[in-house]
Amino acid sequence: MNRKSFLKSGLILPFIDMNVSEFEEYVVGSHKATELMPALFIGHGSPMNAIIPNEFNKNWRAMGDKLPKPKAILCISAHWETRGTKVTAMPKPKTIHDFGGFPQKLFDTQYPAPGSPYFAQQVIDLMKEVHVEKDLEWGLDHGSWSVLNQMFPKADIPTFQLSLDYLAKPEDHFKIAMKLKSLRSKGVLILGSGNIVHNLGRMDSSNKPHDWALSFDALVKERIESGNFASLVGYRGLGASATMSIPTAEHYLPLLYVLGVKDKSDNLQFFNETIDLGSISMRSLYFG
Repeated sequence: MNRKSFLKSGLILPFIDMNVSEFEEYVVGSHKATELMPALFIGHGSPMNAIIPNEFNKNWRAMGDKLPKPKAILCISAHWETRGTKVTAMPKPKTIHDFGGFPQKLFDTQYPAPGSPYFAQQVIDLMKEVHVEKDLEWGLDHGSWSVLNQMFPKADIPTFQLSLDYLAKPEDHFKIAMKLKSLRSKGVLILGSGNIVHNLGRMDSSNKPHDWALSFDALVKERIESGNFASLVGYRGLGASATMSIPTAEHYLPLLYVLGVKDKSDNLQFFNETIDLGSISMRSLYFG
């Protein structure tokens, strides 16, 4: 088939939105199975963690230094809730500054990573029982870029986001996550970004952790270590400390996505095991 016939055939259509590295990977076949990429849950806390040096982002940078370079990064952020499930599929996602009242320097921060239309389609193909809609409007919100600009500051890794369906139950989110597990064997780093404890109404400027925040954070750690993920999916049954720690679910749900893609061969590592401002858990974890 000559070039003109190839173009007319329509065979090139799946490649139109691919960036150069994705197209090269497709052609040479390096999109095939690889060793499992890690999966991480990051307690992202304040957007200011993106620009002010502190212990939290120091550990994010250290984690980025030790990770193998992914072919793509799939982020599940607390800050993208939609009716139904969506996946960003644009080649050049914008940096979204979805907050207010912060210094101009934070609004000036950009994270110009390419998108990943190819892997976005892979997500859609993996979740045929769940209608996943391609999104060409959203981009990368601060749940994603405030962490990634520290972990991968070159912004050279294709990055895309999966939304949280605000009509879905926690067990639905966990089931969706399990369908994504095979992406890890294709070079995709899966990153959930939220906070295990996130109660902005009970923040304390003295930075003294509330007892219920410490209790729930420790309980979640214990259940992850023991592999009792079912109780974490059913977090509403974990008592008063859970109710105080999760007044709304959006910051907690990204944890379920990371638990859902865990492999039995994974090692577990916790870092940033701190309660910030009294009521925000910065606890982060690594499976790999």
